[in-house]
Amino acid sequence: MSRIGKEPVQLAEGVTAGIAGQKVTVKGKLGELSYTMHEGITAKVEDGKIVVSCADDAKYGNFHGLARALINNMVVGVSKGYTKKLSIEGTGFKAVLKGKELALSLGFASPKIYAIPEGLTVTVENDGLQVTLTGIDKALVGESAARIRSFYPAEPYKGKGIKYVGEHIRRKQGKKVA
Repeated sequence: MSRIGKEPVQLAEGVTAGIAGQKVTVKGKLGELSYTMHEGITAKVEDGKIVVSCADDAKYGNFHGLARALINNMVVGVSKGYTKKLSIEGTGFKAVLKGKELALSLGFASPKIYAIPEGLTVTVENDGLQVTLTGIDKALVGESAARIRSFYPAEPYKGKGIKYVGEHIRRKQGKKVA
């Protein structure tokens, strides 16, 4: 049996959960999220907690902890939200917000355009050198940050490119001149 799956999910203050068959819906002050569980997994709300259980551990055990973790991420998302910060380093590198698109000038002939998905808030600070992504869906925030970073990941020689705030880039020495 999954150790993570056994733990009940504590509902935060102001968060309500509804379960209809295999569908779990969580509502909070920031919005509403829903998740459809795998067929062998069931959930119920008891005393302000969501308890996830598994019908057959041998057959559906690997979905037990997954379902509990995703429901917990939904509860945290609708109560607090998720944030990822990206830092842009390099001469002439910057980000500009144009409506529902993020234009990244990264030294290429034309700027890289990222269409901001629904449910995600993007802000550009520090004269275009820091991008902050905020949303209630952890997967959406993380995937969007990874896609923006993939346009020009920080390289190890000069350190220029896009990196997460707090990420350490291992630097290499480069060529030695005789």
